[in-house]
Amino acid sequence: MTLLWLIGLVLGIAILAYLRVGLLNACLAIGAYLLAMTLLAPVHWFIDLLLWAVFLCVAIPLNLPDVRRNSISKPMFSWFKKVLPPISDTEQEALDAGTVWWDGELFSGRPDWNRLHSFPKPTLTEEERAFMDGPVEELCRMTDEWELTTELQDLSEESWSYIRSNGFFGLIIPKEYGGKGFSAYAHSQIAMKLASRSGDLGSTVMVPNSLGPAELLMHYGTEEQKNHYLPRLANGTDIPCFALTSPEAGSDAGAMPDKGIVCKGQWQGQEVIGLKVTWEKRYITLGPVATILGLAFKVFDPDHLLGDEEERGITLALIPTETEGVEIGRRHFPLNAAFMNGPNSGKDVFIPMDYLIGGQDMIGQGWIMLMNCLSVGRSISLPAGSTGAAKMASMTTGAYARIRKQFNLPIGEFEGIQEALARIGGNTYVMNAARTMTAGAVDLGEKPSVLSGVVKYHLTERMRTCINDAMDVHGGKGICMGPKNYLGRGYQSIPISITVEGANILTRSMMIFGQGAIRCHPYVLQEMQATQDPDENSALERFDQLLFEHIGFALGNASGSLLLGLTNGRFVKNPGNAETSAYYGQLSRLAAAFATLTDVTMLMLGGELKRRERISARLGDVLSNLYMASATLKHYQDQGCPEEDLPFVQWGVEDLLAQIEQAMHEVLLNFPNRAVGILLRPIIFPLGRHLSPPSDLIGAEIARRLMTPGAARDRLLDGCYRSNDPEDVTGLLNSTLEKVILADPLELRLGKAIHSGELEHDSEADMLEVAAEAGVISPEEAEQIRSARLARAAVIAVDDFSKEEMSPKAAKPAKKPKASTTPA
Repeated sequence: MTLLWLIGLVLGIAILAYLRVGLLNACLAIGAYLLAMTLLAPVHWFIDLLLWAVFLCVAIPLNLPDVRRNSISKPMFSWFKKVLPPISDTEQEALDAGTVWWDGELFSGRPDWNRLHSFPKPTLTEEERAFMDGPVEELCRMTDEWELTTELQDLSEESWSYIRSNGFFGLIIPKEYGGKGFSAYAHSQIAMKLASRSGDLGSTVMVPNSLGPAELLMHYGTEEQKNHYLPRLANGTDIPCFALTSPEAGSDAGAMPDKGIVCKGQWQGQEVIGLKVTWEKRYITLGPVATILGLAFKVFDPDHLLGDEEERGITLALIPTETEGVEIGRRHFPLNAAFMNGPNSGKDVFIPMDYLIGGQDMIGQGWIMLMNCLSVGRSISLPAGSTGAAKMASMTTGAYARIRKQFNLPIGEFEGIQEALARIGGNTYVMNAARTMTAGAVDLGEKPSVLSGVVKYHLTERMRTCINDAMDVHGGKGICMGPKNYLGRGYQSIPISITVEGANILTRSMMIFGQGAIRCHPYVLQEMQATQDPDENSALERFDQLLFEHIGFALGNASGSLLLGLTNGRFVKNPGNAETSAYYGQLSRLAAAFATLTDVTMLMLGGELKRRERISARLGDVLSNLYMASATLKHYQDQGCPEEDLPFVQWGVEDLLAQIEQAMHEVLLNFPNRAVGILLRPIIFPLGRHLSPPSDLIGAEIARRLMTPGAARDRLLDGCYRSNDPEDVTGLLNSTLEKVILADPLELRLGKAIHSGELEHDSEADMLEVAAEAGVISPEEAEQIRSARLARAAVIAVDDFSKEEMSPKAAKPAKKPKASTTPA
């Protein structure tokens, strides 16, 4: 009986903490329970005395503000100031940039699922849909990737002209400046479709519409700059690029050596105050063909022409590439990709102040300008391109697995192939859901700086998995390059998206959780700001309030992790239907566990967290997978919960849940204080680790959907370029899939007739003609089988080349490499 009362006390405290009851009310409730236990329970007097002593020693000082502030908060305040991680100026500006959205709900430990489903489903307007069905479709149709990457090493002149004349460079520019004024979701859909046809095509259109001069001008440019440049960018008169990365400063922008010195100089016949800028940049997409160069550099004012401050900070300028002293270097050649990319440089290039984006007043604001725009651009460009590649892999690999036969069976019937198909289809569904939800957030006015890192890293990595699996399924078909190969170039160029816009290793190990823990946590950033208040008394008072709210928050999440873990999340009110409701419960449990791990990790490590990159990476994986699982469930709900799509949802969410649990397990195994890790385990995993990856049965269902035309396959591939033209490399695949499926019952009938002896097999005879003459199949059916067989043979065929065609280019007459086929 005594044990039951003690268990009741522990559970009661946990429930009070989980419900986040106020401090005074919680103390009164606990005191009442202790009084009842003292009077009614057969508990030994010493245990009663001990419990009352602990209770009073905690409750009394906590409810006396002055005592609490001096005895608890003041020492914590001093300690907190010491363990705070040092934050550089660029890190602080990154923290100040962007907004907190659904990531804040996940860090709260108690995500509001009704809020998630209240976010509107992103849709296209009639104008955006018409552009998708017209110019985007046509641009994909006219693009031949083999020609682009092998013969031209550039888009064709026809494609460049079509891009310009149809406003592809002005997707995000407002209509009043001659642009399309499309939504972020439309921008994402367009980029995805183009990338599903050709990565080079997608990159060429993506860059001017994501992190580039247009975005920066729209937010920070002067009216004069907007009126001059935006119409020219929208109609393709000017081609933009943006130069940020230096040979010595890639990820560490604070170490950027490029500089601009404030000085006086001659400009258009007059002496003006301007800057002499010296820089060296590389990896600049569209750099070789750009007419307008966006440039990031540090400004210095040694002669104090602008004021007393000498070091003025990172600044952005917009410089016509024809400006004297600007050097556009030769092209880079990134893994056989043909999109325009190259270095540029300049030495003591004099520019007037009105070349600075936003004018002289924006000197030193460049990094926060970049961070705000990057949080939007990274939410759209690479996630869209990665999802386009994954959808292409789903379309082609599903069809190929149905068309290609071995041992007289489609290879997609073999379980090893189904395992790969399941990963391709499941990953594609999750990627599309995360891409859609994040683009929708941008359209809601958010600048999701943390979530942009999540989708950049995880969608490019999942794209890598999809393409690798697609190559494995295709086998020899995938490795033989030529016009018939629709996978090879995408496979070659995978590391490009892994590397650009923040290398994936850096993004995972330092940025996602490192920024998120401070930016999205409801208390940490405020506590850090309180410690910087010069008024000691005001700072301590504010810190005291935040500290105990934070402690209540942390106890509530720990209790939530324990209680939801013990009940397996069953007693939380969740949205969803019978098939998905349990997933919300598991995510609620894991979100509470994640919030608990976050608080304890930050408490234990403090500033050391910046150097414990493996722990930061694993906690970032937990946050990321919570986000992608949320997006997957929302996407399913937004689609109307079609039953045919359920295997994709089950595979995606169950895979993510298992990964979350594994990442938490690894955090606890490698916790800096082993004893704390052991004590945390029963709170994080009260019933042990029990979440399993998706079953083989679910994977088999996904494989069948990828191999069979139908509503589920159509929804998964929505937005992917799909041709049925047999003259097109992927169109042949799609048209053959239909032919093979229609011919299969006829092939089965023919096979049975041969096996039964109804038809005698003569290798010299045309068996189809014999079968038609015998009445086993009709002449029309014989022709249908023949057509399907010829199409199948065309699909599995690979390219070959003559000795002359394979000879090194050095043996041919030398040609000067050209930067572009576009007119100047």
